[in-house]
Amino acid sequence: MTRFASLSLVLAFVIAVAGCATPGGGSPNEVEIRTGRIEQITATTIQSNHHQGVGAILGGIAGAGIGSLIGAGTGRDVAIAAGAIAGVVGGNYVQKREFDKPQPAQQVIVRLNSGVLVSITQPVNPSLANGMRVYVEGAGADARVIPAR
Repeated sequence: MTRFASLSLVLAFVIAVAGCATPGGGSPNEVEIRTGRIEQITATTIQSNHHQGVGAILGGIAGAGIGSLIGAGTGRDVAIAAGAIAGVVGGNYVQKREFDKPQPAQQVIVRLNSGVLVSITQPVNPSLANGMRVYVEGAGADARVIPAR
């Protein structure tokens, strides 16, 4: 089988198993820790966790503040509006250019002691290696793979 077909099969299996899962009855603060061995680690990227639109909001506020220092009366109102618009455009540009770059990550496929395969995409952890015993901590988007000690 090709590598793509193998990964597709693993992904289909993980989705099928996840669809059969039932929610637990524990409190929302509980963290489930499962143990297993790493089957595969693949390099990938994830989007930055910076909030979208923050640059535009901060730029708009700064632009309106600077615009308020210019002129008086109607001219001042126009300067505030123009400053806010320029600030929104500039702040959005700076955020996209500086902060919204893809971050290096790794997709880790772990075979749990129960035999189930799970796939977790997380920031790079250089201490992980194929065949290593690990803990899978958490669930969903918050799940992380950490080395077992």
